[in-house]
Amino acid sequence: MRNSFQFPALGFQVGLLPLAMVVVTLSILSVSQLIPRTAAQKTQKMSPAAASETVSGAPSIVYPESKKGDTVDDYFGTKVADPYRWLEDDTSVSPAVSSWVEAENSVTFAYLEKIPYRAKIKDRLTQLYNYPKYSAPARRGDYFYFTKNDGLQNQSIWYRQKGLDGTPEVLLDPNKLSADGTTRLGGFALSKNGKYVAYGVSKGDVYVMDVDTKQVEPEHVEWMKASGISWQGDGFYYSRYPAPEKGHELTSKNENHQVFFHKVGTSQAEDVKVYEDAANPQRFHGVGASDDERYAFLSISDRGKGKKGNAVFYRDLSQPGNTFTPIVAEIGDDSYSVIDNVGDKFLVFTDHKAPNGRVFLFDPKNPDEKNWKDILPEKPEPLDSVSTVGGKLFATYLKDVASRAYVYSLDGKLENEIKLPGLGDVGGFNGRWDDKFTFYTFTTFNFPPTIYKYDIATKTSTLFRQPEIPGFKSGDYETTQVFYNSKDGTRVPMFLVYKKGIKLDGNNPTLLYGYGGFNVTNSPGFSSLRLALLEQGVVYASANMRGGGEYGEQWHEAGTKLKKQNVFDDFIAAAEYLIAKKYTSPGKLAIQGGSNGGLLVGAVANQRPELFKAVVEQAGVMDMLRFHKFTIGWNWVADYGSSANEAEFKALYAYSPIHNVKPGAKYPATLITTADHDDRVVPAHNFKYAAVLQAAQGGSNPILIRIDTKSGHGASNTTKAIEQSADIYSFLMWNLGVTPK
Repeated sequence: MRNSFQFPALGFQVGLLPLAMVVVTLSILSVSQLIPRTAAQKTQKMSPAAASETVSGAPSIVYPESKKGDTVDDYFGTKVADPYRWLEDDTSVSPAVSSWVEAENSVTFAYLEKIPYRAKIKDRLTQLYNYPKYSAPARRGDYFYFTKNDGLQNQSIWYRQKGLDGTPEVLLDPNKLSADGTTRLGGFALSKNGKYVAYGVSKGDVYVMDVDTKQVEPEHVEWMKASGISWQGDGFYYSRYPAPEKGHELTSKNENHQVFFHKVGTSQAEDVKVYEDAANPQRFHGVGASDDERYAFLSISDRGKGKKGNAVFYRDLSQPGNTFTPIVAEIGDDSYSVIDNVGDKFLVFTDHKAPNGRVFLFDPKNPDEKNWKDILPEKPEPLDSVSTVGGKLFATYLKDVASRAYVYSLDGKLENEIKLPGLGDVGGFNGRWDDKFTFYTFTTFNFPPTIYKYDIATKTSTLFRQPEIPGFKSGDYETTQVFYNSKDGTRVPMFLVYKKGIKLDGNNPTLLYGYGGFNVTNSPGFSSLRLALLEQGVVYASANMRGGGEYGEQWHEAGTKLKKQNVFDDFIAAAEYLIAKKYTSPGKLAIQGGSNGGLLVGAVANQRPELFKAVVEQAGVMDMLRFHKFTIGWNWVADYGSSANEAEFKALYAYSPIHNVKPGAKYPATLITTADHDDRVVPAHNFKYAAVLQAAQGGSNPILIRIDTKSGHGASNTTKAIEQSADIYSFLMWNLGVTPK
């Protein structure tokens, strides 16, 4: 579900993010401020020649010393060594870890700098990304609000204009929030009357601006996390954790999630605590107001205890009292999202008794489940998003991963299908009850994100804004969808995109990407940066493994906990398909994944190292026995399971990337990326993985870790994003034997 009230278990604020896909689509990632190399050589025992080795991947690369400790944990009688536990310390408080980071970056950037075409790739990526990018407009009163990036601005700028033909004026320019352009918005929420905008910045601070005067209010809110911003009158609901201990901001366990209401013009100390549950410190709580501001809805989830679903409550703000009344009181494995209210009744999405999703009407006067009235019954295809605009229901479904869009009346009668330009991904259909039209954005691998205006009365779509990318011709590239069988016979879809005229001779350099988790759909999407690979003859393959949301909750469930190996089997089968069909060969095949996808490629590289030539692992969850001990990591137990459970421990231990590296094995060329300010997948995961893999490597391929500075779970600006993408693409091309033309 993409358009709903529910605070999701997986998302930008709460859970993991498919980072590798983000790098490829470019919205985030890279390094503009490199750490001085001389300092690294002073503080680490390493060969002075390490920084001057050739890029051949020869065994003569000397990695920084990663000292081994004697820490051993006992899991149900199984002794598990953790020699690199010291790398879990924050760089801000551990000189040893800080020095290790400097030394590793020294080796990595020495390698990358000797790739002869690295600078040219960066130049080409800069050219490809340098075109105007817009978001779809949102209306408040007579004004429309949207973002625009002229091309290479570090952050997109928020504009407003009166009417669709008005002159745009700058409302908020995030590029001015920091001197180096690394401060990015963590949220942007307009009040329903259009008077204020609340915006979050990178570390969880929220500020309020008067839209007309563009003056920022003197007060601000701190430590918002795992939260949206929902306005109600002249204030907003938000969720936060208590402030972490100083020096442990990136590793402290996040517990006791609380909801507050902040009124504009008051200090945070005066904020009203709306809800907390101190007895259940690992639950998520979020409150949002309905479009007409009559109701507040509370969503509670408990993924730390392995529950995939949520409970949901409501409060009638027009009535006295401050208690929430349940729609669904108990937290289980079923999800519920209040879409909107229709008068005094609620439209609710759920996968309860409907793994592909359905929408029902809830009547507070007759709350028993037997009185729930189906508005959109479950279909064979998963319900991907649903929203209300202009008195209509807009719903999108997935048919073999491609979007279908429909318009329904509020009582569930199908009015029409919105014809899309082709097989791809659609998003949007947002707006207010009194809107006469809405906007949606369509994209696919060889079709840039294009915004359409849909007129509700005439049921017609018109082109609103289409990007123009210099030198790009959609017809130069071909996109196809294939299906292959996994190890257990499951039929799995995969998209392929490549330059027309490909020869199936097994010699094509190929990049296989995957995610496979948290009910996230790996949708077909465009990337101007990816063109730098495609135009050099690289085949890009995007696999849709179990664990994602491509075929509903059953598909997701089949890739979780004790069934997580299915995801790895699906990905391995994708690689075997590409080889069998002669798209590529093991010496020409690379894999890439980020966040949960980083876990994917790390596990698969351990299990089948001979199948791949190169691996790009980005901000992955690599220590599956301890992930739940850091920041928001316990939130992932519902998908992964926990090492505190004996059966789940055995499953986790069997594939955990840092625990299944075999000393002396010949591993593919590997580039690991992480960031020093990642508070979601803490960098310790990748620090420890790099140390283990470097120590074990028995072949000649390089094992490198690139540690970004002043970035979090993804790069903090366009400059860093392009730089990181240039390094990734240079590494891939060099190791796949591609010489850019």
